[in-house]
Amino acid sequence: MPVTVEEVRALARSLPRTEEALVRDRVRFRVRGLVYVSFSRDETLMGFAFPKEEREALVASEPDKFLMPETSDLRYNWVRAQLAALDAEEMRELVIDAWRMVAPKRVAAEHLNR
Repeated sequence: MPVTVEEVRALARSLPRTEEALVRDRVRFRVRGLVYVSFSRDETLMGFAFPKEEREALVASEPDKFLMPETSDLRYNWVRAQLAALDAEEMRELVIDAWRMVAPKRVAAEHLNR
């Protein structure tokens, strides 16, 4: 069953220090101003923090699911996914890993070790 924006929102809001913002008609989740998940205006694509050095392999492994970031975002640790192609477990892993990239190390460790 495809993942919804509401499911991502519920998970993101459960992660410490997360703030939700609406920027240029796009929902974004961030920690200390650093965005780790955002949605396209039509909410069909979910962008998320992901190591630059690994993203080409991710996109190549499942090109119907994952896309490179827009040209203006290539300099960032970022990749995009077709929201409808993700299942709940995969979304959970991607969102938590993205959050860990921007959350303070101590906060992430405390949250994930409870």
